[in-house]
Amino acid sequence: MQFDIRDAGLSAEGRLRIEWADRQMPVLSTIRERFAAEKPLAGLRLGACLHVTTETANLARTLQAGGCDVFLCASNPLSTQDDVAAALVEDFGIPTFAIRGEDRDTYYGHIHAILDAEPNLTMDDGCDVVSTLHAERPEQAAQVIGGSEETTTGVIRLRAMAEDNALKYPMIAVNDAATKHLFDNRYGTGQSTIDGLIRATNILLAGKKVVVCGYGQCGRGVATRARGHGAHVIVTEVDPLRALEATMDGYEVMPIGEAAAVGDIFVTVTGDIRVISWEHMEQMKDGAILANSGHFDVEIAVHADPRKPDAPTLDKLAVGRRLMRNSLEEFTLADGRKLYLAGDGRLVNLAAAEGHPASVMDMSFANQALVAEYLARNGRDLAPGVYDVPTEIDRAVARLKLESMGIRIDALTEEQQAYLTSWQHGT
Repeated sequence: MQFDIRDAGLSAEGRLRIEWADRQMPVLSTIRERFAAEKPLAGLRLGACLHVTTETANLARTLQAGGCDVFLCASNPLSTQDDVAAALVEDFGIPTFAIRGEDRDTYYGHIHAILDAEPNLTMDDGCDVVSTLHAERPEQAAQVIGGSEETTTGVIRLRAMAEDNALKYPMIAVNDAATKHLFDNRYGTGQSTIDGLIRATNILLAGKKVVVCGYGQCGRGVATRARGHGAHVIVTEVDPLRALEATMDGYEVMPIGEAAAVGDIFVTVTGDIRVISWEHMEQMKDGAILANSGHFDVEIAVHADPRKPDAPTLDKLAVGRRLMRNSLEEFTLADGRKLYLAGDGRLVNLAAAEGHPASVMDMSFANQALVAEYLARNGRDLAPGVYDVPTEIDRAVARLKLESMGIRIDALTEEQQAYLTSWQHGT
């Protein structure tokens, strides 16, 4: 078995943490039991590019129980938990290619290692496997039945590929399932982002002005949790509907150009590039803290962009840099002001903390497992394109989650069902 991990000797610690996470993931455990009996993925090879965490390990175990060969690499250089990667290899026999802090060449080398396995199914968090396959190995697309995408940024990329008629096989947008984005994005990102920010800085949020850039489901979650800690939350947006919603939710809304001068802490959650540019940083207070919770490290203009090599960035214009704490770097500017960057501008909830709680990833990864089963059965009949998660899968995940929590709900009577599906009743 080929693999590339930091230290196989970490496996015992990793296995314990995987088992602990599994206790918080009853829906996925239920699916794993059924998969072990039915083997719906038998004979398939699945290439996954995901955050290599305890929760992902339990998804990989579930897919493996379903009968397929799983090959896993990291979807972010700073999200890998090295002990988990070791346990996946040593205890579960899953070829894993992930090392925390790996450089760009290693990162893409690991993606190619996954593609070398010639997967029939792909599973992405950020679309890097799909985009690499299409750009560099288009001949392999014919053997892929279908794939799934975990995060907003990846779905945006996939829809762009579909719009350009470049997508060669069907992809299901797991991110857009209600039991994913309404819970994982809002509750998971909200809690884990604040967790990462506090771990990186040990700062008191109460009384601070926290600027949340973006008011999608992730931004809503971060804003809610920051306000819960006593922060004064300011929201920046480009979408008038979301800006209006943020206003109605009680947040102050203003352009980033204005917020830059008054904010104490800035968190980007947009999925777009250069949301906070050097021009904004020039206006920031001495001691301002910057963090990103979007998938890629492009939302804050920290590092040079090869597409715009002359654009001003924080690392080029700072006159001094120091690592103040784990995951917190100080940048001294020419005028003496100091700005602080958490998690190197990467996903702060994974770079400085442990990512989403297992109980919320239970639903997201239950969707991933059931979508893999759906693609195994139906993918060959689907044309290339981006598809929603089938409603029956979304509802099944919600039902299983409620059952695991001991919560019962009502069911429509025949009379109520007839009323809702007819037009003859009138008023």
